Amino acid sequence: MSATPPTVLVADDDRSIRTVLTQALGRSGYQVRSTATASMLWRWVEEGEGDVVITDVMMPDGNGLDLIPRIRGLRPDLRVIVMSAQSTLMTAVKATQRGAFEYLPKPFDLTELLSVVDRALAAPAGGAVRAAATPRDAEEKLPLIGRSAAMQEIYRTIARLTTADLTVMINGESGTGKELVARALHDYGRRRAGPFVAINMAAIPRELIESELFGHERGAFTGATTRAPGRFEQANGGTLFLDEIGDMPSEAQTRLLRVLQEGEFTSVGGRTAIRANVRIVAATHRDLRAAIRQGRFREDLFYRLNVVPIRLPPLRERTEDIADLARHFLQRARDDGLPAKLLDQGAIAALQSHRWPGNVRELENLMQRLAALCPDEVVGGAAVRGELREIDDASASGGAGEPDPVQEPLAQAVERHIRQFLAAHGDGVAPSNIYDRVLAEVERPLIRMTLAATRGNQIKAAAMLGLNRNTLRKKIRDLDIPVVRGVA
Repeated sequence: MSATPPTVLVADDDRSIRTVLTQALGRSGYQVRSTATASMLWRWVEEGEGDVVITDVMMPDGNGLDLIPRIRGLRPDLRVIVMSAQSTLMTAVKATQRGAFEYLPKPFDLTELLSVVDRALAAPAGGAVRAAATPRDAEEKLPLIGRSAAMQEIYRTIARLTTADLTVMINGESGTGKELVARALHDYGRRRAGPFVAINMAAIPRELIESELFGHERGAFTGATTRAPGRFEQANGGTLFLDEIGDMPSEAQTRLLRVLQEGEFTSVGGRTAIRANVRIVAATHRDLRAAIRQGRFREDLFYRLNVVPIRLPPLRERTEDIADLARHFLQRARDDGLPAKLLDQGAIAALQSHRWPGNVRELENLMQRLAALCPDEVVGGAAVRGELREIDDASASGGAGEPDPVQEPLAQAVERHIRQFLAAHGDGVAPSNIYDRVLAEVERPLIRMTLAATRGNQIKAAAMLGLNRNTLRKKIRDLDIPVVRGVA
């Protein structure tokens, strides 16, 4: 006699979804019982029915999320799969923290759902998830916005990490919201009662990074008149966010690796080991694997940091989120006292057709500008295209709109230069040694202008550049930079 097939309980007030799920699960060999109400689902659970539950969140007589702790309390081995059209970070976090086996945003892929059901049935018994409270006012202060498939996967990853202290590496272009993800990991995690401390490696002079991270003792160096705690101590019991980790100098990389391996550190000039009770979240816009190949980043440190990788997609890869983001930023501008604005379909279409090199940050700036300067309450496509045209003209190469060198960001100027360089080799002859040639193009004027600013004083120039004096001399020689004779 064949064994009785597993039974799946389905609760959703949408008849079409119940029909689709019943047919798909039935074809896969499951028995299915479906209902439109939370009360009927709970009755079946109380009667011992079902081997797996699939439930919607919003139903006429209740909330599927509220049922999860009750189901876990009565039948801890009954796996609950949550599906919802309310595809926000908070939905994913609440579902996970209340004990859901998996969360699937609508619309979902049937193949994926069937795979989740298979995994739920194969999961070992026990291991109940302890529900955790979410931060106060969390619903009103959602840190991330977007319903695209890429953002849904990020929500699910963040939700899964709320019950663990695993080290996370966030990778994404500038302006994609890496610090927002880091804050979400902290705010919805086990360390949310502790501090969230952020440090940007690119913004700290190389010679000060170790002191900033690990603190220093009195007399450790000239000017250290008192003991100062570093960011590791400041973040004790909480989360330390290491932004732009790819810019960390090699000496600091070595010390950070020891902290991750040993769980302790010493301050600059100190002798007593200090325990590191922090959760590390790192972020970068660089390709760290390429940096490893070039000898600029430690491979062992990379693997210590990259325990859970999260890739933040650029805005051009999730254009379906642009309308929600734009409305959110307009509402924020209104909250800050600017006039209320609405976007018509032409405006949204114009926004979705833009490439957004500055990503979400660029979109936020544009919405603030429109809120402040657009005379119409309803912003149309012409107004948006006009603003975007000015942005494109400012960053385009050649023509009448040559960029203002004072206003143009350095990265944008470099990008323009490289674009011109590659276009000049469009005849099929591949340029060679681009990396070294571009570095030389940046280093040569940087060092030349710094020497000019210090009247040829190489000691002062080395200090300004953050370079060793011998390193500066070598670069002057290698790059054939003229110097003023007789000045050290």
